[in-house]
Amino acid sequence: MTAKPMIVAGIMSGTSADGVDVAVVRIAPGKLQPKLTLLAHEGFKYPLPLRRAVLAAMNATAISTAELARLQWRLGLAYAESVAATLKKHKFTLDLIGSHGQTLYHQAQPAVYAQRKFACTWQAGEAAVIAAEIGVPVVSNFRPADMLAGGQGAPLVPLLDYVLFADARRNRVLQNIGGIANLTAIPAGASANKVVAFDTGPGNMVMDALTQTLFDRPYDRNGAIAAQGVVLDTVLKSMLRNAYFRLRPPRTAGREQFGREYAEKFLRTCHEVSTKPEDALATATALTAETIAMSYRQFVQPLFKDRGIDYVVSGGGARNATLMAMLCARLEPLGCELATSEDFGLPAEAKEAAAFALLAWQTWHRLPGNVPAATGARWPAILGQITYV
Repeated sequence: MTAKPMIVAGIMSGTSADGVDVAVVRIAPGKLQPKLTLLAHEGFKYPLPLRRAVLAAMNATAISTAELARLQWRLGLAYAESVAATLKKHKFTLDLIGSHGQTLYHQAQPAVYAQRKFACTWQAGEAAVIAAEIGVPVVSNFRPADMLAGGQGAPLVPLLDYVLFADARRNRVLQNIGGIANLTAIPAGASANKVVAFDTGPGNMVMDALTQTLFDRPYDRNGAIAAQGVVLDTVLKSMLRNAYFRLRPPRTAGREQFGREYAEKFLRTCHEVSTKPEDALATATALTAETIAMSYRQFVQPLFKDRGIDYVVSGGGARNATLMAMLCARLEPLGCELATSEDFGLPAEAKEAAAFALLAWQTWHRLPGNVPAATGARWPAILGQITYV
């Protein structure tokens, strides 16, 4: 199939489960890589009952099939409404939609179930609902094809990172901080198969859980609460002993590792040292910063030669001034120049949605979307399933 320019909407709802980001992009074929231009970006909060339903499904040890079916369709409606509102405001005519869906479960490593051993994943959000409501084809369910090629199904953003940020002279790290934090490392002048990408650990997930529990707020805006606390070093050192932080890439994480149960344990450990709630939140913020810096020192710094290093942060965490200050304190002494994706013309919250627009374009043209060096897959795979109208 001959590749052609298209206007594509990408839909992303991350592990924080706070809402939906929609990015509308123009994608055209290029000599080596497609060319991508961001046309519009909008963010939408989940209605509170829907967010509660999503979080309940993520943390459920048991849940009815009726509840799961309703959630699948309700998320499809939420995604369709978000795209429709974006188009009403910006007046574009779409050719295609890429929907990541809401991850309810991600098991990257094979485990035995019903006498068979396999990995599995599930991103909810009925694609047929989106296609019917908007009237254009939808690409969804991106992760399984990579997993069946031996990969972990994540991260899938590295293709966009490489297309937008690869540079002949500068080493670049693209650090996304959503519910989970993940990075893509692109050595100067490297080809796509030299890219390294993996989940560093918790991003906003533990911070948000503690803010909700201790302060009855959805998140710590600008890191203002954490800035009033003191990092509990003994707690931080204890939490850094978690086996996940010693795993070599490729590796992925989610609520299974750093969700509700982890946050409850984290808070209990903090309370053994300090009863001041601001200290617990400061320590959770430091955990995110320190695990990002550890990941860089262990697995990325050895890849880079003596050239400039741009460390580009995106996602909701880029808005947290306290977290960014902690990252600067840890990374700038290592030669990194911190920036946000906005400094490169891409809004911090738009990047992952734009990534799934690009992946949808790749799938539509029967082109692979994974980066095997990042996911651990044995071969490049065409990702996702197409729902036509």
